[in-house]
Order: sequence, then C-alpha cells, then structure tokens
Amino acid sequence: MISQPILDILLQNKAHFLIPAEKVANVQVDNNLNHAFLVLTKIRYAKIPVLDNDSKFVGLISLPMITDTMLGQDDFDLSRLNELCVGDVCEKNGPTVENPYDIELILHLLVDNPFLPVVSREGDFTGIVTRREIMKSVNYLAHNFDQGLSTKRE
Repeated sequence: MISQPILDILLQNKAHFLIPAEKVANVQVDNNLNHAFLVLTKIRYAKIPVLDNDSKFVGLISLPMITDTMLGQDDFDLSRLNELCVGDVCEKNGPTVENPYDIELILHLLVDNPFLPVVSREGDFTGIVTRREIMKSVNYLAHNFDQGLSTKRE
C-alpha cells in the first residue's frame, strides 16, 4: 500500500494520466492486417488498441504480431496481410485497468507495459495511461518529496 503523502504527491498530475480514446490511434478488429501494418508504420508506436465496431476494447496489435503471421519456411508471405484480419492475430488477454487513478495497480502493471488500456466495466475503451505520464509524477515526487511532506504537516 502506498503511503498517503506519497499518493497525494503522485496524484497531483492525475489530470494528465488518462489520454482519452479519441486521441489514441487504434484499428478495428475487422480491419485487414495490411491496414494495421500501415497504421503502425506511420505512427511509429509499438502497439495500439484494437476495438470492435461499438468501440469496445478487444486487445492490442503490434508490428511483430503482424510480421510473425507473414513468416513462411523460407520467406515472407505478403498475401496474408490482405487475407487475415486484426482480430485473427491480436493479443486479447493483456492487462487493462478500469480506474486510471489506481496508482498502485498502474505502477505494478507499467513495469512490463509501456501503456495500459483503460476499459469500463461494460468494455468500452476510454483511453490509455502511459508509463511516460506516470514517470512524470514519479519524477516530480523524487524532486519535491520533502516539500510535499512539509506542506501536509502545516
């Protein structure tokens, strides 16, 4: 459990934790892999969310997931990019969070993930929490810890 003074300092930047869904690049579950390949190449992200037609979160897709499907015994089979859909190869059981301000859970999960999809109980994709934004708060904490404690004591 995170001590309350530390939690208070970390949460000072909470307005920036959630990057809203409308600002996050994504692909649809029924898009072909060619489309996902182009999107990932253009935006230069490692992974992006996969959504269904109702904006429900399905999973994540990455360039390695796509290129793995193209690997044959001796070469690449580029025709598979148009034959397969994103839903055929995406990661469907990755970690998600419902509350973008549950710092303890987020810190734990961001150790192994550059971002976490934020998904409502109903499965709606509401955005992402990035390691970058959380690290900004940790950096602020590291540089202002004593100041935060003295403010709380007064």
